[in-house]
Amino acid sequence: MSKNATLEINGEKYEFPIIEGTEKELAINIKALRTATGGITTLDPGYKNTGSCESAITFLNGEEGILRYRGYSIEELAEKADFLEVAYLLIFGELPTTEELNKFHNDIKDQSHVDEDIKKILDGFPKSAHPMGVISSLTSALIAFNPSSVNVDSPEDMYLAIVRILGKFPVLTAWAYRKRAGLAMDYGDDSLGYVDNFLKMMFKKPSGEYNSNPVIVNALDKLLILHADHEQNCSTSTVRIVGSSHAGLFASLSAGISALWGPLHGGANQAVIEMLEAIKEDGGDTKKYMAKAKDKSDPFRLMGFGHRVYKNFDPRAKIIKVAADEVLNDLGVEDPILDIAKGLEKEALEDPYFVDRKLYPNVDFYSGIIYRAMGIPVEMFTAMFALGRLPGWIAQWREMRLRKEPIGRPRQVYIGENHRPFKDIDFR
Repeated sequence: MSKNATLEINGEKYEFPIIEGTEKELAINIKALRTATGGITTLDPGYKNTGSCESAITFLNGEEGILRYRGYSIEELAEKADFLEVAYLLIFGELPTTEELNKFHNDIKDQSHVDEDIKKILDGFPKSAHPMGVISSLTSALIAFNPSSVNVDSPEDMYLAIVRILGKFPVLTAWAYRKRAGLAMDYGDDSLGYVDNFLKMMFKKPSGEYNSNPVIVNALDKLLILHADHEQNCSTSTVRIVGSSHAGLFASLSAGISALWGPLHGGANQAVIEMLEAIKEDGGDTKKYMAKAKDKSDPFRLMGFGHRVYKNFDPRAKIIKVAADEVLNDLGVEDPILDIAKGLEKEALEDPYFVDRKLYPNVDFYSGIIYRAMGIPVEMFTAMFALGRLPGWIAQWREMRLRKEPIGRPRQVYIGENHRPFKDIDFR
């Protein structure tokens, strides 16, 4: 196989090297394109065919339904590891030893205290404020309380920044929920695990005890693992491009949170529940809505089925379906919305139209069901996604800075007016 690609423009030929990843992915390296051709660029809206970086963190093959973190399959990680192990793996490249994991967890707990003045900022938001806006703002506000920039050449500085945000972010997320719910802020319990402590900070009533439910803890732990990284998606690319300006970790993460907020990205699981609510309001006839989904002339869109990257199946959905069934069975929730979801799932898995097109329920479908069953309000769904994605964003930011990648600066093809003379206001 040739190790170069030839591009011919107006009779002139230019050669560009082909690079190969460790999973045999091929890419044409066009970083010298403008220089070689005298200013010609490529146009790729949405960057669907453009690699922005080389990365050793996550491998995704949508055609075959493969997702791996640092070489480990998502199936094995979800079965055998907990969320903090996966966070350590993503950020530092290897699974931790018992000693490393214990230190990591203890250091995170030591850094979980949030300055009391942050509460004053939180108090400034109305109860109706969307949690994602609150969390993005509070994450950015952390910069003011930790003003020194991270020295990326210092492993100690880098490590401190990482455990600091991993400690504080669950607190901010839980506070955003409790603010909206009208509950007093809670700092949690250092004797609990990372995920269990987060649930305690979310749901403990001021006058009551927190009772840990291992089924719920296990389901959320798996959900966070499944959401921990997903290659160069919108929010991850945002974190990297903001960080490429040498913006700090907290500022870059705040930008990623805002990107995740969009309904085409992290808001998909919220859209699932909103769709189910609409079906319920219309009588709850799942067969009617499956027929509408198959009708190309009908504007109805079936949310939570299929995936823009996975062309076969979403490997994360197979894992979390089991957890969803366990949660629903354990809690014994009676909810017509969840009954509609189960009806849609059953029909999609049996209907040849959906099976032939591989339009299976995806991770957003099942995560929405689990969150609703756990009593998490729909406006918090994307915030839960952000909590899971946090270690992936950190890992991507750290990798980008350590590789000393150049500042992101996409090109464009200008389609505006040509040069024209300025008109005095009396002649316009």
